Amino acid sequence: MASKGEILTLYRSLLRTARQFCDYNIREYAKRRTIDGFRDNRNLSDPSAISAAFSDGKAQLEVAKRQMVVYSLYAPKIKSVMETHSL
Repeated sequence: MASKGEILTLYRSLLRTARQFCDYNIREYAKRRTIDGFRDNRNLSDPSAISAAFSDGKAQLEVAKRQMVVYSLYAPKIKSVMETHSL
């Protein structure tokens, strides 16, 4: 079973990876999906369910890292409207 520290490290890694996407929409989607996924699994108590969720999270991290590389190759030339206007 994964320790609390390992789970927090995975959470931070997923958020860090999400921040590296060039496109605003994809960056926000990855961030929102990470937060929602951890929120949904917050109340897991069965060790096998926790291990399965942790393994799925690690797999999602690897997918996100690969996708970040692919998206960086095809990054848009201009920024999104959401990024050009500052509040």
